[in-house]
Amino acid sequence: MSMLELRDVRGPSALGGGWRRALDLLVLISVTEFRRSYLGTALGYLLSIARPLLLFAVLLTVFTQAFDLGDRVHQYPVLLLFNIVLFGFFQEATSQAVNSIVNQESVVRKTQFPRLVIPLAVVLTSVFNLGVNLVVVFAFLLAFGVAPMWTWLLLPLLLLALFALTTAVATILAALYPRFRDTAIIWGVTATALFYATPVLYPLDVVSGTLRDIISLNPLTPLFVLARKWVVDPAAPGPELWLVPAVAFVVLCVLAVWIFNREAPRIAEEL
Repeated sequence: MSMLELRDVRGPSALGGGWRRALDLLVLISVTEFRRSYLGTALGYLLSIARPLLLFAVLLTVFTQAFDLGDRVHQYPVLLLFNIVLFGFFQEATSQAVNSIVNQESVVRKTQFPRLVIPLAVVLTSVFNLGVNLVVVFAFLLAFGVAPMWTWLLLPLLLLALFALTTAVATILAALYPRFRDTAIIWGVTATALFYATPVLYPLDVVSGTLRDIISLNPLTPLFVLARKWVVDPAAPGPELWLVPAVAFVVLCVLAVWIFNREAPRIAEEL
């Protein structure tokens, strides 16, 4: 009598069930979550706008009074608000994605569906919030006398690149957290460091020396430099370094695909 051979049974993959099913689930979860968070409460919409505006008010007071950036940087108030909204999207999406799969533990254990949908839904929900905040940003731009420019039409390219980078980081964090629970703490510290290591509170050209070179290596830096030039101040200098940030961008995207494909089948076991 032959011995029965035991084989490993792999769990659902990152996109198990096909792209069409994954896309349908992604849209459904994202829209439902956005409605629950912002349309299901009386103050949901107002609070989504109030958060970046409150942070903007505090930082504007500090950096115009203590560091005199208001006089040194053209249209500094609207530049600061614009940067806060962009980085806020990155930070919100990645931070909420960290434990997104664990938060859906009951669904992950019992249901066969593409695992990648969970962190992607978090990012897409943050995209909806970003769209709401950008309406406020452009209202401020016009109120502060920034004339519409043809380069505003290039903004979707920047947002697409920011979305891709945010999605890559979010999927890496979401895939690692079920196995390595310290991921949340580490990313919390890293995200705070990135906030100061990205030209959010200041334009890159006011930084000098080695620190400027280090900040230029950040894959987020070229996006914020171009956002300033294309939307706020066309006379502002463009990115100084392209190669290293571009390589880092590509590496993060490839790493995200590899890590999630490796971790997705065993996620239920780690919960």
